[in-house]
Amino acid sequence: MKKENRDPNSQHLTRRQFLELTGFAGLSLLLANCRPPSQATANPEPGLTPFPALEDTPTALPTAAPTAAPTASPTPAFKSQVATARTEVYEPAQLRVELERMFDDLGGLKDLLRPGARVGIKPNLTGETWTDAGLPVPATELFVTHPALVQALAEICLDAGVSSITIMDGLGDPLIFERWGYRAVADALGISLVDLCLPAPYASFTTFPVGGKFSVYDSFQLNPSLGELDVFISAAKMKCHSTTGVTLSLKNLFGIAPISLYRNSSNQNYRASFHGEYAFDRRVPRVITDLHLARPVHLAIIDGIATAEGGAGAWDTGYTQVKPGVLVASRDPVAADTVASAIMGFDPAAPSGSPPFLYADNHLELAQAAGLGTHLLDEIGIAGPSIEELLHPFRPVQRT
Repeated sequence: MKKENRDPNSQHLTRRQFLELTGFAGLSLLLANCRPPSQATANPEPGLTPFPALEDTPTALPTAAPTAAPTASPTPAFKSQVATARTEVYEPAQLRVELERMFDDLGGLKDLLRPGARVGIKPNLTGETWTDAGLPVPATELFVTHPALVQALAEICLDAGVSSITIMDGLGDPLIFERWGYRAVADALGISLVDLCLPAPYASFTTFPVGGKFSVYDSFQLNPSLGELDVFISAAKMKCHSTTGVTLSLKNLFGIAPISLYRNSSNQNYRASFHGEYAFDRRVPRVITDLHLARPVHLAIIDGIATAEGGAGAWDTGYTQVKPGVLVASRDPVAADTVASAIMGFDPAAPSGSPPFLYADNHLELAQAAGLGTHLLDEIGIAGPSIEELLHPFRPVQRT
């Protein structure tokens, strides 16, 4: 077996090298299979002109801004570090070994996982359980974060001496925690579950300000538990998306907002007010950055062991299971998504209107402009298997 190179200075890929690498294996395939609409040939409005702040956001008692993500200490040669691993099974003990190795490669997490720290883990639990009967494999091996990964992560946090762990997401179906294995994990480890679509255990939602860099929302109404965390972890799934092209640790934060406050009508079960024009959406990518400014992420972990291509979930026609056997982690969520996008065969710095960002502005670029991290491969050091070794080109969502 080839020994993995663990030197964080030894593996990085410039955009030119990535395009050369994927020119035949990835991007040309995507260009052949994706026909951008006429509206998506270029960014329809240059620059990052903010949308007006929404005036119909419900009000609540303000809360202190959540703890800002601490600045990591990157290797001098790079702005950010990303750790990668290859594994093929959802077995908590094995996943724990891989995660511990990855965290060591990031320089350790002792400053994050301090004794007494309060930790929140936000998996991607999108969709509803009533589609389960028609799925070819369990939802956790298609379009939602697998509970075994969250269990391994939680065990590491507990052993570091943290005072509390809360698994949290805004559920479109209240049965999700039970049926997708999260209730069993929480009970076994003695940790909490919070449905962020509800204010419980508080009486009401509260205001989380975005700050002066906001683009769409100057604040969000969220569960107060999100403001009580010392460490916030985005545990995402590696997938494509019909609007944003890819949905990884950044897009994962859509789920922290309560559906009831961010839909357009009472019969909707998704956050419709976050969306803009269907043909080419400038709004969704900017809402993503606003959410991260309101509730910063300290650690991003991406589950790419078994997932789906051609769709973000059962609601997308043509999705199929793929098994890249990949894990990605970083203290820079933008860098994590950048490396994951490259592993998926996409150019993370591609201009808006080109694959994978055919139908929306490049939210990775917007996140970098907002100061959330870097989306440039030549600014990222990779510890673990390289992009070349992990490359698994994804078939993107095909709109009809």
